[in-house]
Amino acid sequence: MNQLEQLKQYTTIVADTGDFQSIKAFAPQDATTNPSLILKAVQKDEYRPIMEKVARDHAGKSTNEIVDHLLVAFGQEILKVIPGRVSTETDARLSFDTEGSIEKGRTLIRLYEAAGISRDRVLIKIASTWEGIRAAQVLEKEGIHCNLTLLFSLPQAIACADARVQLISPFVGRIYDWYKKSTGTDYTGADDPGVQSVKRIYTYYRKFDYATEVMGASFRNTSQIIELAGCDLLTISPELLQKLAESDAPLTRKLVPAEAKNADMVKLTLDEKTFRSMLNDDAMATEKLAEGIRAFCVDAVKLDQLIVALR
Repeated sequence: MNQLEQLKQYTTIVADTGDFQSIKAFAPQDATTNPSLILKAVQKDEYRPIMEKVARDHAGKSTNEIVDHLLVAFGQEILKVIPGRVSTETDARLSFDTEGSIEKGRTLIRLYEAAGISRDRVLIKIASTWEGIRAAQVLEKEGIHCNLTLLFSLPQAIACADARVQLISPFVGRIYDWYKKSTGTDYTGADDPGVQSVKRIYTYYRKFDYATEVMGASFRNTSQIIELAGCDLLTISPELLQKLAESDAPLTRKLVPAEAKNADMVKLTLDEKTFRSMLNDDAMATEKLAEGIRAFCVDAVKLDQLIVALR
């Protein structure tokens, strides 16, 4: 049994890509996309026709509306090759706009439902800012499930759980990147700060019986993935899925709910002031959240430009 098969015994596997043709080989349950992955996909010859067709079919609509249709078109194709859910991200330029994020989430779900896709098969991805978490709280009450992304700290995770969001995506690799650059240390295994962050969040959720799902994300290597075996879900690039499938090394469960119950942790209550203060005190989380939003905004603009060029 290869490592991917072993991992599937403990954790739901999610494919982190907009390349739906590459998904089939690994039989994941779910799939995640983001603006950068969609931008990368539409520049490939095999996917460009999807963008061109969407632009033609909705030629009279605004660029923003065409992009929404494009995101949903990719989501529909992905849902044809997975049994579970696809995560579709809202515009990163709405990261500090609660009302705008709510409306974008509603719009994307309307488009999916108009295409015959049940909302239960879609997660709306929103950045884990205070404004984004508040938007997700409203959407969840409407039966629109959310995936809170760009999550780098326990305060962000606690605020998401308190808002009763469906799922969070705590990042591993980007935390590792920050600490490696900051300290010069090449962390491995359980010493990896990104791995430790997700373990801490998972333990907190299980200890205090939060229903929100934890999906580790942003991996740099298979060691990080193996250290999080047992996490509710892990979203993994096709390249790393391939490496796991090629290895027969033994893999054991590292995250166990019963062990989390015995952890020495104190439950925290966060209002907006406390959330912002705790996030501000975490230099890594503050920098990586801002950097992630900026990068997704840049790619959102590039995607807009590709659409405009077709009009």
